[in-house]
Amino acid sequence: MSAQAPVAPAPVEGAAPAATFEPVIIGFTCNWCSYRAADLAGTARTKYPPNVRLIRLMCSGRLDPTFVLKAFAEGADAVLVTGCHPGECHYIEQNYKALRRFQLLQRTIEALGIEPGRFQLVWASAAEGVRLANEIARVTEEVRALGPLNWPAGDIVDIDGVDLDAAWEATGGDAGEPPETPGGVNPDHAAAKLPAAEAAR
Repeated sequence: MSAQAPVAPAPVEGAAPAATFEPVIIGFTCNWCSYRAADLAGTARTKYPPNVRLIRLMCSGRLDPTFVLKAFAEGADAVLVTGCHPGECHYIEQNYKALRRFQLLQRTIEALGIEPGRFQLVWASAAEGVRLANEIARVTEEVRALGPLNWPAGDIVDIDGVDLDAAWEATGGDAGEPPETPGGVNPDHAAAKLPAAEAAR
């Protein structure tokens, strides 16, 4: 009796293909730069994944850290924060504030069991519609590879009771220091564009 190699079953005709996971991404955008970049991408008919839901803020520095935690707690698979390039903020230095908050939140969400890749920061000027579209596509693919988050926030932390300012102080953060470039988010974060007053500290 001869042994035969197993034969894979033929695909059934008309069978539905396996569903691809489509992440839900909440994007907080700066009114003066990144929101206008998204607008430009739309008027130029530049396609980007529909997975991102954009929320306009007057400035990335206006991003309350609890917005990010609430987004995760209420079902987002990732959060994307976008703003003006360092040195080009409409409100002078508020995007440096956003950068410091981003760094704090990265440490916080990692401590809560969320992969750092689910929270990203992108700088985009109002003229960079194509670049923003490409960044959204990149983030979507990265989050799709991570899979659904399913974060049981209610069992881990009281979102409404989080005092992130106290947490920042507890981790040794100093709001007076110049922000560091967050690793792995954007290789061309403009650390060299820090104003002289910031660089001298």
